[in-house]
Amino acid sequence: MTKLFYLPIFLFFSFLGLFRPAKKTVLAPNDITVCHSIQAVGLNRNNSDTQFDFQKYASNGLNRNNFDSQRYASNGLNGMALNLNSNTTDGMHQFASDPNFQALHFTPKAIDFEGIGNMITMPTVDSLAAKAYFIKAKSKSKKWLFVYQEWWGLNDNIKQYAEKFYNSFDEKVNVLAIDMYDGKSATEAKEAGKLMQGVKEARLNNIVNSAVAFAGKKALIGNVGWCFGGSWSLKSAILGKKQTVGSVMYYGMPVKDVEQLKTLNSDVLGLFATENYISKVVVEEFALNMKTAGKQLEYKIFPGVHGFANPSNPKYDKENADIAYEMATSYLKKRLKI
Repeated sequence: MTKLFYLPIFLFFSFLGLFRPAKKTVLAPNDITVCHSIQAVGLNRNNSDTQFDFQKYASNGLNRNNFDSQRYASNGLNGMALNLNSNTTDGMHQFASDPNFQALHFTPKAIDFEGIGNMITMPTVDSLAAKAYFIKAKSKSKKWLFVYQEWWGLNDNIKQYAEKFYNSFDEKVNVLAIDMYDGKSATEAKEAGKLMQGVKEARLNNIVNSAVAFAGKKALIGNVGWCFGGSWSLKSAILGKKQTVGSVMYYGMPVKDVEQLKTLNSDVLGLFATENYISKVVVEEFALNMKTAGKQLEYKIFPGVHGFANPSNPKYDKENADIAYEMATSYLKKRLKI
């Protein structure tokens, strides 16, 4: 009798919708891009790429409408531009705290270096001066090479490489080795990982833009970099717009956004290593993205390990480093018309 009494009440409230099962939240197209990165920090994603469990997502301190990049980074990832409208898998920040990735980077050997260039400062829009190691062409030239550091920072190895390129170009090119860490550097992998994770994308963009402004509106700019700097050689080429004439990236994580790649004013030379991070799959995806963007990519995957071209690396592979350097200089000479 009691059950019969409550039955009409239950049916009445059910009719009002109070006992309807909870709806699944569906991600907007721009939200979907973060799912794979979020899964990597232990957050649950449903089987469908367009459906996501935001309750567990929120329990990790993240909010769908107000993405907290600092808490996201504390879970072990630090995307290049942390918001729901960006591709958080771009860049090498995602590997920085991975012990296995850190193990690929051996403490650099000390080198005896006395450079011919000078450290300079360049104004930026955020009012914090950018720094660079500058070697001026022997005679007035509008040709420039931007050199981008490994994750260790702007150390003597990078400055030495900058001078090596300078001499290979018969002193006809202005060479600018850009300091992306604002004067900081590291000799231990864990510390280098912290430095790489600690830099802000906006600051890095400002540094590159300050270098472009320093070179001048008529400058023709080639780019080269290794590891972290390999990624930034490509990003610098994008930021340089019509002033860019080429980009050489040594074992750096490629930009994955096809729309960004479409803005490139040059082709790209990729010199990659045999490894599990910037792997053959990643490189082939990059080649496909470049093709989709209507841009040219030439690349070679060397049998050497990550960092094989660094003379201060105990795993330095001189034979393959020499081949890679010949490819890089030949490419840049053609693009800079030396």
